[in-house]
Amino acid sequence: MRLLILFFTIMLASCQTDSETSRTVEMYNGSGDMVGTVELSEQESGVQAKISLEGLEPGYHGVHIHEFPKCEGPDFTSAGNHFNPDGNEHGLMHPEGSHLGDMPNVEADAGGLVEAELMLPEATLKDGKNSILREEGTSIIVHEGQDDGVSQPGGESGNRIICGEIKAEQEPETGESPTDPTDQNEDQEE
Repeated sequence: MRLLILFFTIMLASCQTDSETSRTVEMYNGSGDMVGTVELSEQESGVQAKISLEGLEPGYHGVHIHEFPKCEGPDFTSAGNHFNPDGNEHGLMHPEGSHLGDMPNVEADAGGLVEAELMLPEATLKDGKNSILREEGTSIIVHEGQDDGVSQPGGESGNRIICGEIKAEQEPETGESPTDPTDQNEDQEE
């Protein structure tokens, strides 16, 4: 009897699906060209974002998670406002807290390349109020300028120039995906 109970317990455990712990997001400019990727992964302290982009103006650029998984160019206003489930003010340097979707700026080098690792503290890819996969999902936006960290409502970071959809339900693989232009970045840097 114990063997039978053990067998059913193992079978039930193997049928359960684990929550998603990683996701790769393809990033597109306003013309619809793929300009890189963001690899999201669940960590103890939040969600880590490994950002690889090309084609930006050299300098700092604001990055935010926005509330809808819609990247309709060229202005990406379809992505909505910053992801803010707690109703906080904008800005990582705001004394009363920040939007959950506020992230540090990234810096594009002289060749327009960005390679950065950022954290979204308190965010998750799992279920819950702070999930960036809740409802239909969210999006990640890169702005043309630097986020000042305090101005309302969005940090004076300028136009939205790159967008990637973080959809709750991943679309099935069609076998044909755009090539990632950042794969050749190491060759370009040499």
